[in-house]
Amino acid sequence: QVQLVESGGGLVQAGGSLRLSCAAAGRTFSIYAMGWFRQAPGKERDFVAAISPSGNVRNYADSGKGRFTISRDNTKNTMYLQMNSLEPRDTAVYYCAAYIWALRSGIKRANDDYDYWGRGTQVTVSS
Repeated sequence: QVQLVESGGGLVQAGGSLRLSCAAAGRTFSIYAMGWFRQAPGKERDFVAAISPSGNVRNYADSGKGRFTISRDNTKNTMYLQMNSLEPRDTAVYYCAAYIWALRSGIKRANDDYDYWGRGTQVTVSS
């Protein structure tokens, strides 16, 4: 079992940047693949980005390509999402999630493939 806590959300103007963090506690962090998802009001929770346990495999939704960068520091049990050139459409609650890499085959993008979730952090981008 792993517990996940997001931080770093807030209010930013369009064109600005934020870095989200996801701190993990519990089992060994390096056995988990990690992902970021987001949910805007009235919409489904969507995939944003994912990273393998070692960090050498990364996958992004089209919405964030070229603007978002996912990374992790296994020595700090923390994952990050650097978000640049933010737009109002990026406004959402951002969630981090995890699954045990050995139980799945490769990087996953679907909500149902993730077994552990944080409570989310609000990101609001003003125009």
